[in-house]
Amino acid sequence: MNIKSSDYLISSPSFDKCPKPDRLEFAFIGRSNVGKSSLINMICQKQNLAKTSSTPGKTQMINHFKITTKEKKGENSWYLVDLPGYGYAKTAQKTRRSWGQMIENYLRKRENLSNVFVLIDSRHAPQTIDLEFLQMLGKWEIPFSVVFTKSDKEKPGVVKRNVEDFLNKMRETFYFLPESFVTSAEKKIGRDELLNFIENLSKPEEKE
Repeated sequence: MNIKSSDYLISSPSFDKCPKPDRLEFAFIGRSNVGKSSLINMICQKQNLAKTSSTPGKTQMINHFKITTKEKKGENSWYLVDLPGYGYAKTAQKTRRSWGQMIENYLRKRENLSNVFVLIDSRHAPQTIDLEFLQMLGKWEIPFSVVFTKSDKEKPGVVKRNVEDFLNKMRETFYFLPESFVTSAEKKIGRDELLNFIENLSKPEEKE
């Protein structure tokens, strides 16, 4: 899959204000400061597509980007969605609750949502908040994949151990593990694997 263009479309305060669900949609979410915007920019090869910030909780709405790709059978387009981070943010508790409800409504009601990419910081041991979020997705029967970020910011052995420990923690509650990826926005690690995965999910099911 080759990305021909990637453009910011709209920021929506709720799922019912999102663009018409007329194409497949792939959402990215993770704990605050997990490197989500940097990863999205790396995937699209567009430095300032998603706004990066050193302040956790910067993303506060549902941000849609229209992605046009060039494939063997011509062009295709889909939505990439940047969701607000969960976890720590210097905002009022009432605001955090409203974000949580907004995210839940989007995840459970957005009919064209094909897959949720949940970002996990590979520098750290498994965090309860990440595991609990994945358990909720499983309970809601929402398709998801796990993306380990910032693999260049720690020693390879530490990253490997943290990834293995996280997946082992998931095995305690999940019968099958989802697809997982190890990435680095700075080193552009994992980009091809993510795009190939999205391309495979975008292919229409072949009739027998």
